[in-house]
Amino acid sequence: MDFDLLAIGSGPAGMRAAIQASKLRRRAAIVEQSNRVGGVCVNTGTIPSKTVREAVLYLTGLSQRGFYGQGYRVKSEVTFEDISRRTRLVIEREQSVLADQLSRNRVAHVEGRASLVDGHAVRVTTQDGREQILTAESIVLAPGTVPAHPENVEFDGETILDSDQILRLDRIPEELVIVGAGVIGIEYTSMFAALGSRVTIVETRPSMLDFCDREIVEALQYHLRDLGVTFRFGETVEAVERREGRTLTRLQSGKQISADAVFYSAGRTGATTGLGLEELGIEVDSRGRVSVDSQYRTAVSSVYAVGDVIGFPSLASASAEQGRIAACNALGVPTRPIGELLPFGIYAIPEISYVGRTEAELTAARIPYEVGIARYRELARGVILGENYGLLKLLVCPHDGTLLGVHVFGTGATELIHIGQTAMGLGGTVDFLVDSVFNYPTLAEAYKIAALNAMNKLRELAA
Repeated sequence: MDFDLLAIGSGPAGMRAAIQASKLRRRAAIVEQSNRVGGVCVNTGTIPSKTVREAVLYLTGLSQRGFYGQGYRVKSEVTFEDISRRTRLVIEREQSVLADQLSRNRVAHVEGRASLVDGHAVRVTTQDGREQILTAESIVLAPGTVPAHPENVEFDGETILDSDQILRLDRIPEELVIVGAGVIGIEYTSMFAALGSRVTIVETRPSMLDFCDREIVEALQYHLRDLGVTFRFGETVEAVERREGRTLTRLQSGKQISADAVFYSAGRTGATTGLGLEELGIEVDSRGRVSVDSQYRTAVSSVYAVGDVIGFPSLASASAEQGRIAACNALGVPTRPIGELLPFGIYAIPEISYVGRTEAELTAARIPYEVGIARYRELARGVILGENYGLLKLLVCPHDGTLLGVHVFGTGATELIHIGQTAMGLGGTVDFLVDSVFNYPTLAEAYKIAALNAMNKLRELAA
């Protein structure tokens, strides 16, 4: 065998699987069809979109307008080149870091398109048509996903774009239609709205981000409406067409929306085309997702699958951990499964992040709880930052004070959530947070204030 483990795809899942194998002193390789490592995460998805967000926040001065007025800007006229320059720099640096990690860990990087010959052999075809067969004791599939392209949408990569193309815009559109109010759609909605675009978001469901806390989603929706966003819930897109340099979105209700550009963000499918999975008996569903067992093993015992291609939770953080665990399983090294307390982060403006259960889930399960809330405007750090809308919510068991869920909305939400995640993972209670001393002034102090708020309510119930 050429290798002990061969990963297909160089995104977070494939990278972590190959590097873990190398750390265990096994021969490892990555096959990547692009000449750039990092997959969608680094090149068109997670890293670019979060970099755009930071550029937008800085250049528009949005977070400082509470102090300096609604007309405040760091740059009087923000261009897409201003944003793209920063994005390119970050992507190049991240690619360099990943390439260095592969080199330092002696992971072979093979460029070309992969297809499985059998459970231990992979055919790699380069762009110029040359082929080679690589063999491995175990194969880890981590090809990621590609945007869904419905037949009724005339994608052109210029005015009608998918989630891998959105950053190819050469200007900031005055009017933008975003189809899909999922995580990606909402993140870009907030960014373009902050840049001054008049955004209309179309969603077939009656609301957005149904998996999040309703109070926090309502707060985000209010904030987006304040930025001029129009929501069209319960609407289905019939067709998206190019029309004389602009776009026309037709809805089944009969409405028509004219805009400079359309961003279609309504789903992604597994990048499994051409991998030869079906021929080996590896099941792939209608959305290109691969079925695996609890060990991330497919129907072929030597082939594993990890990352977005296996579906939920489709988080870069979880994908990387899946890759590490799958490598350990493949190489016979004991490991523990991913815990239930996964932190979810939505990098909208403002951020949303949560861990544990929501109020709706607890109510449906008939689990009693009490709520403790701290608002950023009550924190000295929040006042310093000009945060008038952020909040942190604790859901607390009234019987023993354990934390059932933590939900954060506002600046630093995706960082703050890890305090709650750690406390919950270690069985911490609301008393622990009340008794803890936090740096002052900080946003983390919200945990103590929210805990005091919950404890006061519990005392009233016990009186």
